Amino acid sequence: MRILKSFFALLILFTFSRVNAQYTEVINSNRPGVSKSAFSVGTGIVQFEAGAFSVKEEHVPLKYEVTGFGLDFAIRYGVLFDELEFSLDGVYQNDNITNNSSAIPVEKERSNFKNFTLGAKYLVFDPYKNTKAMKPNLYSYHGNRTFQWRSLLPAVAVYVGANYDTKNNPYTAPGIEGFSPIIMVSTQNNFNGGWVFVMNLIKDRIGTDYSDFQYILTLTHSFTPQWVVFGETQGISSDFYADNILRFGGAYLWQKDFQLDANIAFNTKDTPTVFNIAFGASYRLDFHQDKKIDNGNSAKEEGKRKKRSNKNKKKKKKKKKKKSKQEDDFDS
Repeated sequence: MRILKSFFALLILFTFSRVNAQYTEVINSNRPGVSKSAFSVGTGIVQFEAGAFSVKEEHVPLKYEVTGFGLDFAIRYGVLFDELEFSLDGVYQNDNITNNSSAIPVEKERSNFKNFTLGAKYLVFDPYKNTKAMKPNLYSYHGNRTFQWRSLLPAVAVYVGANYDTKNNPYTAPGIEGFSPIIMVSTQNNFNGGWVFVMNLIKDRIGTDYSDFQYILTLTHSFTPQWVVFGETQGISSDFYADNILRFGGAYLWQKDFQLDANIAFNTKDTPTVFNIAFGASYRLDFHQDKKIDNGNSAKEEGKRKKRSNKNKKKKKKKKKKKSKQEDDFDS
């Protein structure tokens, strides 16, 4: 744990440099996993990501079972800078918990938000900003498939947000209510052959008695421009709850602004066991406009140039006339 926390601190120190992110022609979704990519959606983009999942848990030592369903959502908005993104994230769950420790099972219905967070993410380092260096080799198939050392350098983003937890929430630790901060460092490596690796290091509900540390590692691979598969591991460590959850699934790009996805999630312990099936979709409203580059060809700039040119011509003509008069005076 100390090593991970130290690495987390080092990544924060490493990230203080400004870069240029790029708008993508197709949707850039955080789904189907739960990790957040380092890149933002781009300015002028309003993106919606949502899904539904089943809930199935069984705690063997404490003899209780949980069955139900949940909904998760994210609204992402790129504004001001290409590197900046604001987001609203939430996970709502409705389930029945059955206590089998007594002779007669006792069932109780629960429902609330497990997470409800407003935050902002900023891309602070982008190794792919030099598009010339990352252009494909049009003359060599092998050259485009070989490993590039440059890909080991990840893009890095920093996320800062605020959680809101209601009083007596059955999904949070006792005493946690109101607002609490969350910070995250997200890194992303894009490798040749359609492989992408994302890592999130998260410190959640900072300042509470049950603040937790999480890591999420996600590896995706695109077989075609439409089909993507992924594998993910999520570790959670706190005094209230600890787990290591595995996820596998895939996504299909229906069109450039719309994506469908599905995945399964499970763990390998019985305190409790976890097994979820999830389906989701991502859709974006694309109002992005490329920034206008003033290359000196505007009408205003052209007018200024003509004005300067005419002024210089008048000066030269006046100077030539004066010189000619001086020569005439000298000859006489």
